[in-house]
Amino acid sequence: MKNTRIYLDNNATTPCDPRVIEAMLPYFYEKPGNAASRNHPFGWEAEEAVDQARQQIARLLQADSKEIVFTSGATEADNLALKGIFELYRRKGQHIISVTTEHKAVLDTCKHLEKLGASITLLEVSTDGLIDLGQLEAAIRPDTILVSVMWANNETGVIQPMAAIGEICARHGIFFFSDATQAVGKIPCHPRENGIHLMAFSAHKMYGPKGVGALYVSNQNPRVKLAAQMDGGGHERGMRSGTLNVPGIVGFGKAAALAGEEMQEEAKRLGRLRDHFESVVRAQLEEVYINGSTRHRMPHVTNLSFRHVEGETLMMTFNQTMAVSSGSACTSASLDPSHVLVALGLSDDMAHAALRISLGRFTTAEDVERAIEAIAKGVRQLRAESPVWEMFKDGIDLESIG
Repeated sequence: MKNTRIYLDNNATTPCDPRVIEAMLPYFYEKPGNAASRNHPFGWEAEEAVDQARQQIARLLQADSKEIVFTSGATEADNLALKGIFELYRRKGQHIISVTTEHKAVLDTCKHLEKLGASITLLEVSTDGLIDLGQLEAAIRPDTILVSVMWANNETGVIQPMAAIGEICARHGIFFFSDATQAVGKIPCHPRENGIHLMAFSAHKMYGPKGVGALYVSNQNPRVKLAAQMDGGGHERGMRSGTLNVPGIVGFGKAAALAGEEMQEEAKRLGRLRDHFESVVRAQLEEVYINGSTRHRMPHVTNLSFRHVEGETLMMTFNQTMAVSSGSACTSASLDPSHVLVALGLSDDMAHAALRISLGRFTTAEDVERAIEAIAKGVRQLRAESPVWEMFKDGIDLESIG
């Protein structure tokens, strides 16, 4: 039976690829071993499966398999990186630099570290969502120990100049961490090539299962050490104790292998669909604005503001049949405007008028056409009912009477 619903919220989570599910299934029942059980064949089998997945993920990153530390997801990996560095290197310095548009998993962890004595500098971004490299360098102090910049933004898809940031960090002898959750598996992400020492990412953003992620930790030039945040058993070379999620890790490895094989063609296809979506929507509707850089962004993401239309209200016109987002999945319960869009300089009204559409591996051209139709219909309906839109069309300066 054909699915009549359209899923365009792949930045929140991706569907698990059937090939990934197939690889995982034996490890739920036929091969139930604990990877830490080293005195019987079931444990050896599980350990071997984890090692293979570690190698598959390392291959995608052009890294050493010993540099991959498994976690429960990217949020835990973010916490392990930031807290682990601060706890171990705070005698050297307590200053950390990050960016106003980071994911809450990074920003909230930085707030926690401030309570422990850390000094946090958050860099502003320009209207295109990019940081200023000169401002980054100017923010570095003698006590700076870490720079944290996400590779691709979860709301706008904007890609930061990672190699240039890596060069600045290397020049000053500072650790460079990146939350690359939205980038890994979708574009080439090679941490060593970009001067990145720690990098967080997750399986469920790249067609793998939920509940498993990883932290890349450089083991040479420099060899990075971390203070563990989970104690008990010394798993993952002492950096993250806990029984490994063998089926999830197997799925993670398979997802990484598939991404390595298909990423390039997939990016081209999704880029064409995204560009078509944007051009048709903007041709059919007035006052539609793309948020963030259109040059430096992920190929599958667009973030659009529809003037004088509430994004949440717009979604209610089609949310029984189509999934999109008005912001990050992690903050969707908040009534505040997106901190990312506000950081780009959008007014609260324009930030509230935004939709994030994120295409994926299973998005079809037909899905995109139906999405265009649903969104255009919803916008026209809401504007037709809006006295504010009517006043705007009549040329009344709404700010002067607001």
